[in-house]
Amino acid sequence: MATTNDLKNGMVLNIDGQLWSVVEFQHVKPGKGPAFVRTKLKGVTNGKVVSKTFNAGVKVDTANVDRRDYQYLYNDGEGFVFMDVSDYEQITLGADVVDTAANFLVEGQQIIIALHEGTPLYVEMPASVVLEITYTEPGLQGDRSSAGTKPATLETGYEIQVPLFLETGTKVKVDTRTGDYLGRA
Repeated sequence: MATTNDLKNGMVLNIDGQLWSVVEFQHVKPGKGPAFVRTKLKGVTNGKVVSKTFNAGVKVDTANVDRRDYQYLYNDGEGFVFMDVSDYEQITLGADVVDTAANFLVEGQQIIIALHEGTPLYVEMPASVVLEITYTEPGLQGDRSSAGTKPATLETGYEIQVPLFLETGTKVKVDTRTGDYLGRA
């Protein structure tokens, strides 16, 4: 148990039997009346974002979320197989838990999996990853300096927009939160 004064971004709360992650919080002390805490919460299982207001100092139930380092091994068709780097135990996660992280997973990659009472909640990817372009149309002479973009397929099968001068086989840095091209690696 903690109070609303102890809230931090990333903290997971147990409200009415559901897990909510604190995205944003703000302590407000109006000139008249008691202080309160305005929060933006994201549902851990469904991803829904809601706003909730608490009175200052009210007790909130915090959930014990264990974040552990895992290594991505492979996709066996039914799910994604990960290995715990500390004890080499393997777990298989479904596409619903892996979610959009599947677009950026490469065999052997280190990631973090959040667990609550042994149940995997979500996969935390690094802010950016380096992936190789497996297919893109060839750039035309004269397109080298223009600001146009073209589609490119990455080694994971995910398609992004890249500048016209990039070619197949080039390694690029991709933002895992938005899926945008960040630069050459």
